[in-house]
Formats: sequence, structure tokens, C-alpha cells
Amino acid sequence: MSEKDLKLEIIKIGKRLYGAGLAVAKSGNLSARLDAESILITASGTFLGQLKEKDIVKVNLASAKFAGDVKPSSELPLHSLVYKNFPARVVVHCHPPLINGYFAVIKALKAMSFETKFYLGDIPVIPQETPTVTAPEPVIAALKTNNLVVLKNHGTVAIADKFEDALSITEALEEAVKSAAIARLFDKDALDNLDLALKDDLRRNEPAYPMFSREHIQAIVDLANQDEFIAQKGKDLDLTLKLAIQMDGSGEVFKFNFEKGKIVKLDFDIDAPFLISAPAPVWEQVFLGKLDCFVAVTQGKMKLSGQLGQLSKWYVPFTRLFALFKEVKIEL
Repeated sequence: MSEKDLKLEIIKIGKRLYGAGLAVAKSGNLSARLDAESILITASGTFLGQLKEKDIVKVNLASAKFAGDVKPSSELPLHSLVYKNFPARVVVHCHPPLINGYFAVIKALKAMSFETKFYLGDIPVIPQETPTVTAPEPVIAALKTNNLVVLKNHGTVAIADKFEDALSITEALEEAVKSAAIARLFDKDALDNLDLALKDDLRRNEPAYPMFSREHIQAIVDLANQDEFIAQKGKDLDLTLKLAIQMDGSGEVFKFNFEKGKIVKLDFDIDAPFLISAPAPVWEQVFLGKLDCFVAVTQGKMKLSGQLGQLSKWYVPFTRLFALFKEVKIEL
């Protein structure tokens, strides 16, 4: 995309944010990767709903230098660090009012729908004590677990390959917060059965295993086969399929052979209708319990070979399985 076309895209997204009430007055900033050396970012003090091409500044990523008198957003250090740590092509930072209000008083999102769990997962919340992000490192660490992060009292940061995806998860969180707030009007102790099941105390194994070793995966299999929730839901939903997982570059594949919720056999080949793969740092976040596999797939952190819609038929037992992943310790 040319520089002019990318600027027009940023202008369009700014208007959409403003129209949705996610960015008012001079709040928020947008950026996009132009090429390997430079990004485009909205200027300091601009109205995202009224952007002109002159309000978008070209900045060199390595030197932070820019041409002209129009200064880039004060959040440039955060945007730059995102592009230096992730292959993302866009960053959306805005101040959604419901999200800001909710997380000012509530520590974590109460997901009221499966769509929220599936596409958003656990939303990291980073304390913020200044009007501008002066310590971007915790935000970068949080973005490794989710493409959307809440800055307490300061809005959200979303990263993606395209603006539509970053805007989509931001809008989804604003809607999820609205649903949670409405639910609490009816019942402040609202809690669905899935959450109750997933909040049970889980068995904790003391040994630590090398990540993606056969001993590590076998320990997960043993734990899953002892779990009554997976067994019952697997039976109810006829969880009978083959699911393989793979760590990029390792050459090792593990295939779970499920029959009615039980893993009857662990194989080591790739012949399966569903294969989940990811680099080692992503799998580490999964096994530490900081990243949900379903969310990682929908946000592009993990790759899925096979139809996600078909796999989501067994969303409930697999959510429990992925929760059990963190109960088997890995060597760090």
C-alpha cells in the first residue's frame, strides 16, 4: 500500500472510532507499518474523527526521526516498541468510555458470552499512572498473551495485521463490558456454569518437564484423563477426534486420539484433521496459563490446520483441557 493510501486508511479508521464513541476530543492515536524502516502515526493533539493527511507523520523506526514541524503522538515510544517486538502492521490506542469505567473498578472481565471467551479470552490489565505510557515494557509483555490490552484509566491498545481486526476486538471488548454491566444490574453475583467448572481447584504436579518433551505431553494426557469435567462433557458432546499439536521448528508432533472425551492413545504423527502449531514463545505462554489456545488462534498467534468452526463444537471440554495445560509445570 502506498503512503497516501495508508494515510487515507488511517483517516477512515479515525472517523470510525469517533463515530463509535471509542475516541472523543483529542484522545487516542493510530499507527501503521509503512515499510521495514518506517511507520505512519497520528500527530500529537489531533482529533481522530477529523484527521487530514497532514496530521499523519512518517517516522523512522530506528532513529525516531521525522520530517517537518508536525510532531508525532506522545505515544510514539509505545507504538515503536510494538513494531520492534511484533510483526503486527497496525496499532490502535483509544479511550473507550465503558472499558475505562469498568476496569477502573473491576479487576478482570466477566465474560457473559462464548463469543467473548472465544475471541477475547482473559484481557490483561496494566496499571497506568501517567497520561502517557512512560513504561511500555509491561504493555509489550501483555501483548504477547493477547492482541488487546487494557491500560487502567487510560484505554486500550490493540495490535493486528490490519485495522479491521484491531478495531473489531476493541469494539468486542466494549460490547462485552456493556453486557457484563447489564448482567450485574440483574444479578451482581452472576456466574455461569462453565466458569464455575473452570474455577474448581485443579491438581498441581510438582515435577517440571522440558517443554514439548514426551514426558511433558504425557503428563498432560494423564491429567486430562483423570478430569471428571472433561470426561462428562466429552461424553455428552461425543468428543471423538484426532487433534495434533506442534512446536514450530522442533520436528516433534503430538496427536491426541479422543474417544468420547478420553485420550485413548498418544501418537507422534501429523495425520490429524486438526493441527495447532506455534513458535516456542507462544507455547510457553500457553503452558504458563497466560494464553488461551482458542484466543491465540483467532488472534493469529497460533496456526490451526482444519476448520475452527468444527473444532469449536467441543469448545467447553477443550477450554478445560487448555486450562489443565498450566497444571503441568515446564522448565523455564
